[in-house]
Amino acid sequence: MTTSTLTAASFVRNETTQKRINELLGNRAPQLTTSLITALNSNDKLASCNPHSVLNAALTAASMDLPINQNLGFAYIVPYGNEAQFQMGYKGFIQLAQRSGFYKTINATEVREGELKERHRLSGEIDFEWISDDKEREKLPVVGYVSYFRLMSGFEKTLFMSTEEIEAHALEYSKSYSYDKDRGKKSSNWTTNFDAMALKTVLKLLISKYGPMNTQLQEAVIKDQAVINDDEVVYVDNEQDIPQLTPKERALSRRTGWHKKRFNDLGFTSDVEQKGFIKGVIGKDTVETDDEADAVDQALNDEEDSRQ
Repeated sequence: MTTSTLTAASFVRNETTQKRINELLGNRAPQLTTSLITALNSNDKLASCNPHSVLNAALTAASMDLPINQNLGFAYIVPYGNEAQFQMGYKGFIQLAQRSGFYKTINATEVREGELKERHRLSGEIDFEWISDDKEREKLPVVGYVSYFRLMSGFEKTLFMSTEEIEAHALEYSKSYSYDKDRGKKSSNWTTNFDAMALKTVLKLLISKYGPMNTQLQEAVIKDQAVINDDEVVYVDNEQDIPQLTPKERALSRRTGWHKKRFNDLGFTSDVEQKGFIKGVIGKDTVETDDEADAVDQALNDEEDSRQ
C-alpha cells in the first residue's frame, strides 16, 4: 500500500513510520503516537490530510517537547485543505522562553476598556491601570492585547496592539480568516479562538522583535503556521512569502541585536571589547553559526552569574 492510499492514522501506525519516530524520540515515541492517533480520531479533516504533513507537524512539536493536546494550548496540528499546519500556542511560546534561561518574566493578557492610560511614542513605554475586580473587569469589552517580558539582565519590553490592529493583522496574514469573514464560516483558529490567537500574536511579535532567541525559539517563530515538508517550510495560509533565514543570518542577527545589548549591560561597550569577548569563547571575533551563538549565550550567562 502506498503512502497516498494510507489514511493518516494508518500511516502513523505503519512500521516504517514507527521506526522513524522511535529513532527521533526514543522513549517519548509511544506518547507522541498516542497523542497523534487521538488527534486524528477526533478530527475528520485532520485525518484526511497528507499523512507526511501531519507527521512532520507532530515531530516539530515533539522536537520542542511541546504536547499537541489541543486542550492544553501549547501547540496544535491544524488542517488546511489537504495539508496539516504546525501552529504554536501562546503557552508554547511562554514555555520555550522560560526554558531558554534568558527570561525572568514573560506573559500576555487582554486589555479591557479603561485600562490603557497612555502610550509614550518616543520611549515606547505604555501605562496601564488594571481593574482588580475580576467580575467587574469581565463585563467590560476587550480593547486590545499586550505582552511583556523582563530578561534576567533586567531589560524589559512591552508590546500592545489594539483589537483593530489585531484584526487587521489576522486579515492580512490568514487567508482562512478572510474567507471566514467574507462567508460567515468558522474554519480558522482566528474565528473560533480569537483571544488565544491574539495573545500568541503579541507574544510572538514581542519575542521576535526584541527578545533573545535560542535555536528552539527561532524554530518556533519560523515554523509557526507552516506546512513542514522535511526541510521545506510553506506558509499555505499566508499569501506573503516569509523568507527563511539561514543559520548564519540568524546567528549574525542575534550577534548584532540582543547580544550587543547584553554586552553593553555588562560594561563591554566598545566593539573591540565585544569582539575580544567573542574570540575568547569561540576562537574568532565573528559569530557565524547557531552553535557559536549558543556558546556566546552561555558565556554571557556565566559572566552575569559571576557578578551576582
